[in-house]
Amino acid sequence: MKAIKRLIRRGGGSEVERDPTSVTLQNTSVSSRRAAGAPLKVILFIGHHKVGSTSLQDYLARNAAALSRAGILYPYVDFEGAARMTASATGHPLPEGSLPINIREPHNALAFRMLAEHKNGSVPGYHKRLPGLPQMLHAIRQQIHCSDPHTVILAAEVFANFNATAPQLIAQLRDQFEGAEFTVVATLRRIDEYLASWHGQRLKFGHKLAPLRGKGLALYTKGIHFDYRLMIEGWLQAMPEARIILRDYAEVRAAGGSVVDFISQTGLQLPAGLAPERRENDSFHRGVYELARRGNEAMVDRKAGLLRQQLRKLTPELALPPSNDIELFGRDVRAQLIERFRPVDQYLGEVMGRTGFFQDLDAALEPLEWDEMDVYAQLLEKLKTLPAFEDENVAKFVARLQAE
Repeated sequence: MKAIKRLIRRGGGSEVERDPTSVTLQNTSVSSRRAAGAPLKVILFIGHHKVGSTSLQDYLARNAAALSRAGILYPYVDFEGAARMTASATGHPLPEGSLPINIREPHNALAFRMLAEHKNGSVPGYHKRLPGLPQMLHAIRQQIHCSDPHTVILAAEVFANFNATAPQLIAQLRDQFEGAEFTVVATLRRIDEYLASWHGQRLKFGHKLAPLRGKGLALYTKGIHFDYRLMIEGWLQAMPEARIILRDYAEVRAAGGSVVDFISQTGLQLPAGLAPERRENDSFHRGVYELARRGNEAMVDRKAGLLRQQLRKLTPELALPPSNDIELFGRDVRAQLIERFRPVDQYLGEVMGRTGFFQDLDAALEPLEWDEMDVYAQLLEKLKTLPAFEDENVAKFVARLQAE
């Protein structure tokens, strides 16, 4: 532990409240990006999930060409990304709406490929037509060689899985940048808030899950979605000289969000005129969790998907209580959750040189204002006043629950 350069910065203050595009990088010619003999700087954002990582990736991807001209490389790993970089560099506008996932999240694709090759498995189907791992790594090396950046940024919440699955992948990634100066950034969310959000993400993707107020908590307590030490420790061991930045998500939000905080904490100096941040990967409202959960459990995947899609469209019209005020655990489960999490919090505090990491951890013992099942009952009543679900099977399913 003593060799680790510990760093934590709090939200607030003028440094983190500034517009991330207001700092202009000086001396951006290729020949002057790195002083003679200066090491390449590599910034690795390793997650966690549900902490604004998608918005950060989208911002870096939308501005990749402009950043590259300023000596900051957000490298692509496939032909789709290379084509987009070329188009942007030659003045073609970005497409409307969300970017294709291989362009927005190239390093998730890289991480999935590394995990797949280690396990002799496959990459998730939404990352389509990817090259092999040697080609991906070669693409990154060639971009560094040709653009001569002073800084390379890799951003992937999927990196959070490396230590638990295959710690040697951390060294494999590190060794692609021999002689580099590393910064490792991770944002961690208080465990009750994190599990509530991650549980909703899984429901959104159609997983069949028990509720968190029941047996659902047991799904998470042995993996990285509960044990942040399991996520972090291997990176500290593999990179003992790295600059380590661990951030509390509450501080990130107070600082202005994932993009502003990342720029401020890493000390990046950006060129003027970058495309603004966009909000991506919005969460499910907690008020629809229970109905979506029952749909995932009872209906075939396609029909459950139609239910979830309609619920997302209807949520703004439902006037449900605020999502963050809805209680998913209950007092007893919260007490169990925090008691089991305290050793993890203590470890994170030791890394940062303080007592505990989450300063408001005890606040997680108190249930929130609205009980999930009361809001579920409200939801079923409110749905009676809205147009029927378009799919007959979905409409019958919801009507049956309303009758009960």
